[in-house]
Amino acid sequence: MQLVNAVKSRTSGRWKRAVLPVAALAAIAAYGPFAPQAQAAPALKDPCGFFETSTDAYYNHCTTDNSHIVIEIDDWFTNTEMCVGPGVTWIGAAGDVDGAWYTGRTC
Repeated sequence: MQLVNAVKSRTSGRWKRAVLPVAALAAIAAYGPFAPQAQAAPALKDPCGFFETSTDAYYNHCTTDNSHIVIEIDDWFTNTEMCVGPGVTWIGAAGDVDGAWYTGRTC
C-alpha cells in the first residue's frame, strides 16, 4: 500500500505529489516526536549486588581483587550475615529473602 503526499519543490516553489511506501513513513515516524527519548539499558545477566529470579535470591560480588566480603541478608524476621567471595552466591529462596547488602567488612 502506498500513501500520496504533497511536497513543495525547493527549486520551483510548486507543490508536487510524492509517493512514499507506508513502511518508509512508519520508519520516519519512529524518529519523530513520538519516539522514546531514551533507550533503556539492557538488563545485565548477573547484576552486581543483590538480585533475584522468580525462585531464588543471589548476591553477586563484583570484584577484581579476589576479596571476600560480609553481606547482611534481610530474611524478613531476623537478618543474618554471610561471607561471600567473588562472583554469584545463592543466598536463599526468593520468597525468604527481602534484600542483601555489603556491610563494609571483609572476611
